Amino acid sequence: MKVLVASSLLVTCALATTSSSGQECLCTSDQSCWPNASEFSQLQAQVSQPLVYPSPTASACYPTSDPSGNCAEVIENWTDGTWRSSMPGSMEAPNFETFMFKNGTIDACYPNTTITGTCGQGRVPVIGVDARSVADIQAGINFAVQHNLKLVVKNTGHDYMGRSAARGSFVVWTHNMKDITFNPTFVAQGAPAKETYDAVTLGAGVQWGEAYVAAEQNGRMIVGGAIASIGAAGGWLAGGGHSALSPTYGLGVDNVIEISVVLSSGECLTANNYQNTDLFWALRGGGGSTYGIVTSVTYRTYPSVPAQLYLFEANATNPAGMLALVGELLHSQTQFTDDGWGGYGSMNSESLNFFYMSPNMTSETANATTQAWTDYALSLEPLGVTSSATLYSVPSWYNFFEEVFATVVLTGANVMITSRLLSRDSVATEYAAIAELLITCQGLFNTVAGGKVNQIDPDSAGVNPAWRDAVIETICGITWEDGASSAEIQGMIDELKTVIAAMNVLTPLDGAYVNEASLFEIDWQKTFFGSHYSTLKDIKDKYDPLKIFVVAEGVGSEDWNKQLTCRSL
Repeated sequence: MKVLVASSLLVTCALATTSSSGQECLCTSDQSCWPNASEFSQLQAQVSQPLVYPSPTASACYPTSDPSGNCAEVIENWTDGTWRSSMPGSMEAPNFETFMFKNGTIDACYPNTTITGTCGQGRVPVIGVDARSVADIQAGINFAVQHNLKLVVKNTGHDYMGRSAARGSFVVWTHNMKDITFNPTFVAQGAPAKETYDAVTLGAGVQWGEAYVAAEQNGRMIVGGAIASIGAAGGWLAGGGHSALSPTYGLGVDNVIEISVVLSSGECLTANNYQNTDLFWALRGGGGSTYGIVTSVTYRTYPSVPAQLYLFEANATNPAGMLALVGELLHSQTQFTDDGWGGYGSMNSESLNFFYMSPNMTSETANATTQAWTDYALSLEPLGVTSSATLYSVPSWYNFFEEVFATVVLTGANVMITSRLLSRDSVATEYAAIAELLITCQGLFNTVAGGKVNQIDPDSAGVNPAWRDAVIETICGITWEDGASSAEIQGMIDELKTVIAAMNVLTPLDGAYVNEASLFEIDWQKTFFGSHYSTLKDIKDKYDPLKIFVVAEGVGSEDWNKQLTCRSL
């Protein structure tokens, strides 16, 4: 169904198409083309909320002589992802709020006011729309098209490649679109009346913590992200959307029934398996902020069921013991995920920890499917490995989420990461070499593939086909303290590039998860999108002919300069 737009909006959109079609570069706030106060006043008259003027997360601490806000609150909540997501200028990783000039100078706003003494805007957008409705989004897009603005779409700012920010940009902020509607007999538009789903429709700003609470209250379960502050209808889904439930129920993109999206033309489309099917395909894994702005997503839900948890901890005093332990864990992932186990873990040279869960599994099956691994770990005692394993039951996925993730802190640090979707073949043949690399980088791993994920047709959605053969996602990263120099940061980036290159040599046919990856991945089109890239590019060109949606390493971004402000004609 198309949402009707006011005639004045349609006229403006038509003018925007004509006026901007021949321009090569987008307009940023430091240029004379930037709209004046009167023009922004006209936009204000078209939207439901006051325009937002995003500022860096630590801006309340400045000026140092008379802080503009509550700096104590900033320090206290610095690592709180939910708090950060509630502000239009705050990013999960604050390094993406900063801007590095060509001469190495860094424009930043640090909570430690003694580092620079000033608060720079960095890459934080300067003005935008606090969207509460489709009409608000349409007005924001239309304004950006009319004035040829550098446009950013921000939901929560939970992003590892800085796609929720851009220096001197205009933002459409969807965080406050919080509608949640359950329908036990949902029928997608254009679908046969008898094709019904027990479904939930989430507004663009709903976060997984909010969705899980609502689902639990309705006796249902949703395949969703691990962290409460992650947006449930934003970039998580656009990149594929993994979950500890994925080995049993598939990825997020495998559980979507319908998506509503506003295009660069201002038109709102509903996409599903019966209408706008190519767009529906692309929106499920083809990358965020690329085809339009999603306003809502409808997911299938499942009955809430009990779950089994398996907690494992090990310490090693001998490098050979740790290498054997991690190698065998990788080697065992195919069995774990095919049995329905999903979860998360971490390692370093001295310890390995993970927690797995499986929905609707009996305690007998849980014991039978973990015993071989438990016994193997115990057999490594002569190599200096001590380990413990615990199995227990919880009433539901929501209880697992509350116990494990409700208080997890993963925000507020300067971080860049790289990921790899290790295939069945890779963990069968290269597990020892991969284990050595992961131990060295103190890697993380997400057991969110295999099982059901591998059983689904690779071409059923636009998501990277590498998912359909992967059994585990591994992650390496770098972090640095506020105030680090550009040379120091570049040195760490070079270390990350070394890890990327080494993993690429070991697993040349595997891919990476676009939502948890690096700006420096090798052959990013293939690594993030695989054989789907050319089709995604065609769909991108069809639905965004104005080329207003562009993000780092997003489909079509190769046509733009490094700053993503000017494109080749």
